[in-house]
Amino acid sequence: MKKMTRYRILMLFSLMIVGITAHSEPYEGVKDIALRRFPWLAKALVFNVIPGIDGNEVFELSSVKGKVMVSASTASAAAEGLNWYLKYYCNRSMSHFGDNLNALAKLPEVGKKVRVVSPYSHRYALNYCTISYSMSFYTWKDWERELDWMALNGVNLMLAPVGMEGVWQNTLRKLGYNDQEIAGFIAGPAFGAWWLMGNLEGWGGPVSQSVIDQQVLLQQKIIKRMKQIGIEPVMHGFYGMIPSSLKNKQSIKVIDQGIWAGGFKRPDFLLPEDPYFDKVADIYYSEMKKLYGEDLHFFGGDPFHEGGSSEGADLAASGKHIQKVMQQNYPGATWVLQGWQQNPANGLLAGLNKDKTLVIELFGENTNNWEKRHGYEGTPFVWSNVSNFGEKNGIYGKLQRFADEVYRAKNSPYGSFLKGVGIIPEGIYNNPVAFDVMLELGWHVDHLDLKKWIGNYTKYRYGKSNVNVDKAWALFLETAYSSPEVNQEGPSESIFCARPAIDIKTVSSWGTRKRNYDVAKFEEAVRIFVTASKDFEGSETYQTDMIDFVRQVQANKADQVYASMIDAIKSKNAGNFKSSSAKFRQMILQQDSLLSTSKYFSVNRWLQQAINFAGTKSDKANALWNAKTQVLFWGPDNNPKTDLHDYAHKEWAGMLSSIYLRRWDAFIDREFAQITSGNVSEPDYFKMENEWVKTGELYTLKPLKKRERDGLVKRILANNQ
Repeated sequence: MKKMTRYRILMLFSLMIVGITAHSEPYEGVKDIALRRFPWLAKALVFNVIPGIDGNEVFELSSVKGKVMVSASTASAAAEGLNWYLKYYCNRSMSHFGDNLNALAKLPEVGKKVRVVSPYSHRYALNYCTISYSMSFYTWKDWERELDWMALNGVNLMLAPVGMEGVWQNTLRKLGYNDQEIAGFIAGPAFGAWWLMGNLEGWGGPVSQSVIDQQVLLQQKIIKRMKQIGIEPVMHGFYGMIPSSLKNKQSIKVIDQGIWAGGFKRPDFLLPEDPYFDKVADIYYSEMKKLYGEDLHFFGGDPFHEGGSSEGADLAASGKHIQKVMQQNYPGATWVLQGWQQNPANGLLAGLNKDKTLVIELFGENTNNWEKRHGYEGTPFVWSNVSNFGEKNGIYGKLQRFADEVYRAKNSPYGSFLKGVGIIPEGIYNNPVAFDVMLELGWHVDHLDLKKWIGNYTKYRYGKSNVNVDKAWALFLETAYSSPEVNQEGPSESIFCARPAIDIKTVSSWGTRKRNYDVAKFEEAVRIFVTASKDFEGSETYQTDMIDFVRQVQANKADQVYASMIDAIKSKNAGNFKSSSAKFRQMILQQDSLLSTSKYFSVNRWLQQAINFAGTKSDKANALWNAKTQVLFWGPDNNPKTDLHDYAHKEWAGMLSSIYLRRWDAFIDREFAQITSGNVSEPDYFKMENEWVKTGELYTLKPLKKRERDGLVKRILANNQ
């Protein structure tokens, strides 16, 4: 009787489970992406759960009676499978530089079942800098789109340090700080990345309570959605960063971290050996749990980032204790460290539980620290690339190197430590091809055939094949998207955006003006690409890329005109200087007109985001100041020689015709006067920049008509403008 009762109970329980399963669809969060972005496909989708293969994520695609079957082992794999069908069967795609998501009259069938297995446990995304350069003023609508794109591209681990203002505010209140003191520590919305990385404190603030509360609610939505679509958030952990004022309140052992780039005072580092470390850390994590829950498994945070002093610290002991306190508060959590410059130091790694550590090799397009440092001394790592610094414009991306190095690392003696691939751009609104190829490498076991891949890319980016588009892209791979053995921080810079001077080598302190490719061949590729424009008149993706490619041609040509200006100055030839400077000025205005035809190349988009970010008048004013400061002089406003000026310069409509033109006009007037009449004082460019930042102008777009734009494109691509 007892056996029968147990049997019946088990049977009833099994039937209940079957019933629940029958009425709930797996991976609903992934299907919701389709409903939001391409509803014409959503009704035909059927998702199924299948087991992983040897512990790896997998998806399968097939067609059954007009339905598209996506079978996957995880939500992330299901989203990647959905995107695979979208790209390689529908020729449709989503990107930061336009979408190609028009409905199809008939859905393509998957012939033979497709199975794709990821060889990696992690497909990682985002740099702290991306959060500020690209996402400072994101609303939920923006984040919802961002997360949909991330999921579709297979990302399953993503940096998500939004809303840390609330955690720190609550922590500091419990440490005896008043509201004014807290406001002096928390950075403004466009500078949060460098605050969290321990590079500065308070800059861009004060941040109001309404903004702090807004960001907390936003982060709660972000985390909830990430869980629904299979992405683990990397939160910001406590690694010893404290306000530099805390030592005035408590008798504690700290290491003064000195001055960061631009003249910013860094927060202090609280030595983990000090008993007060545990108190601060426990409060911090307790407040984290109250706001964002206990279901968090990855935490970032880098001691001694970008030259911070570790003098007097036992690195191994410090690392061990930081990780220990993290584990006490979030058992099983993984500490995610940035592999950047000399960090993480071998001494720090020596004290860590490697099974609970993940190093993100940031600069893979130029470095092979994973190899030089023996797989980070046997630590799990992710191969990634920065590619873009400061979200500067420029066609760039070492695509072949991406494919080669990932394959080489996986098949090296340190291959067992390679746990994933990732994208770590400082800015994400550029070069969509670089992000697509990098993230898709997370689903390739074999060496990627880039030329074959790019042919498929052009079809799904623009919606169809075109012989001239394919010819152009073949040349792009040989020029701007080639992989020269040259160390280069991001794209080659535009002279238009530079603070005027004679013999300018770089626009930003760590950039380069040198073109490490054949500019004539690149220009020829752009001409070929443009010949296909009538075939793609309704394509946002094609039109956006065309503007970007032509913009690059104009920026390249400007180097030659600038050189003519400088030659005329040095030879004191007033006539040549007058003609070359007039030409240069005309080119700036042409560039501004060209870029005004797209929201993606306009300062208005960025400034309007700042205005929409905040509610009150004072918050809007502060957000606008943050936005303008970041893209111009960046560093402290009492330091005209800051090495951060123009670090995040933007070759955008609105900036070209205002502050950049104003600076060059002042330079041209001064140099002409120097040639013709003698000594004239140098213009105060820093004063001009401060005046531009303080204006409320939003530089509303005034786009050209199509006929006017096409005529301008033709003139720019003419051998003689």
